[in-house]
Amino acid sequence: MNEIRLQLSIQEENSPLFKRCVRKLLESTFILREKDEALYQFAARESNRQDLSAYLRAMGWDLLVEEKTGVCMLVPNEEDGELVGLKRANVVSFTPLQYHLLLVLWKVYLENLGYQEGNFVTKGDLIDKLQSYGVALVRTELNGALRLFKKYSLIHFREDEDGEDMRIQLYPSLQFGWDLPQFQTVAREYWKEADGEEEEPASGTDAPEAPLDPEDFEEEDA
Repeated sequence: MNEIRLQLSIQEENSPLFKRCVRKLLESTFILREKDEALYQFAARESNRQDLSAYLRAMGWDLLVEEKTGVCMLVPNEEDGELVGLKRANVVSFTPLQYHLLLVLWKVYLENLGYQEGNFVTKGDLIDKLQSYGVALVRTELNGALRLFKKYSLIHFREDEDGEDMRIQLYPSLQFGWDLPQFQTVAREYWKEADGEEEEPASGTDAPEAPLDPEDFEEEDA
């Protein structure tokens, strides 16, 4: 294993932002310019980026900044890629259904680019889009996936809103939330369904669920 050497000198006035950046990255993977501009500007500055990377590399991570999209992200340190078990440690694995939802959200994001300030989709429109591509998510699965994506700064919505009119803000970080091999598998299935191709169910498998009405996604009574 490579020798770890840490020699950081963070100025006192920068210490709070440095700590907040590290905690934000470890907690939610991304720092977004349109969501946390002060943190983004601090992390994206070259000198700060080097200090953050040096600190994170001691834990097997690194900092990548995509200035065009305004995204700072936590990525595995390439030098540790051969260490067994380390590359996947603390990496969230989405389910195939969650990957299908992520792909639909990214497609909606691209469709909305340039049409409005911010990038939003209502929950009702998202449900319609999911159904048009044959993505069968029941209400609890959809709500759980949306909360997970919000936690990792892929989307944002207000917790006190629900129903078809709930607005979901889509972030450019959606394009970076993929495990490439699984993305390729899901994308092939997704576009096959989008083109209207249907595979016959394997022998002995259950029949697919009936399409859900948007009202099925309304908030449950307390």
